[in-house]
Amino acid sequence: MDSKIFDCVKQIIETSSNIVFFGGAGVSTASGIPDFRSATGLYNQKQNSAYSPEYMLSHDFIVKHPDQFSDYVRQNLIYEEAKPNGAHKALVKLEEQGKLKAVITQNIDGLHQQAGSNNVLELHGNLTDYYCSSCKKEYTQEEFCQGSGTFFCKQCGKVVRPKVVLYGEGLDMSVYWTAVKFIQQAEILIVGGTSLVVHPAAGLINYYHGHKLVLINMEKTSADFGADYILQGDVSKILWDLVN
Repeated sequence: MDSKIFDCVKQIIETSSNIVFFGGAGVSTASGIPDFRSATGLYNQKQNSAYSPEYMLSHDFIVKHPDQFSDYVRQNLIYEEAKPNGAHKALVKLEEQGKLKAVITQNIDGLHQQAGSNNVLELHGNLTDYYCSSCKKEYTQEEFCQGSGTFFCKQCGKVVRPKVVLYGEGLDMSVYWTAVKFIQQAEILIVGGTSLVVHPAAGLINYYHGHKLVLINMEKTSADFGADYILQGDVSKILWDLVN
């Protein structure tokens, strides 16, 4: 990592009061939650199933196989012992200082809120909240994780599911356009821990019109050519060092 670029980014963060952070799976890997697409990610892990992980996280799969879907979520996506890492804590500090206006995340683990962030926009929903697919009665993660197979609604008997966006489903556009608004108004946009390959979320950076786009990632991304500052490495460590 280039120390001159690091020092420059640290300085602009110290002098700004309008920062927006946009993050992906790499933000949570230091908390023990695997990403999806890397060599050791969820999609490349061996599964005792004839179906691919992508299909098992689709709308079509939950409709046809709600029992297998529910067990897959419990066994592979919920990490009750995971705790916020340096990236989450750094963002809380920036928010407390009045610098950070919003956290926009593709993650569904709820660690930003657990760390203490208040203005969190969850593009893909979360695994904290659950609801009946029919009557919309709400349930907790604790209730969903009890037992195995399909969790049926106690009110109408239909399938209960997490408030996540599955493959084949659209984003909550009110959340999306709120994210767009924050990005358009941002002085500094920090993008961390995302390969920027999942759309439409990845396209959000195109709404940034400033000249302080900071990319923090372990590997190169397709957006590197348009970045003003690139810091390659672990976002949990880099972000913590930037604000402390």
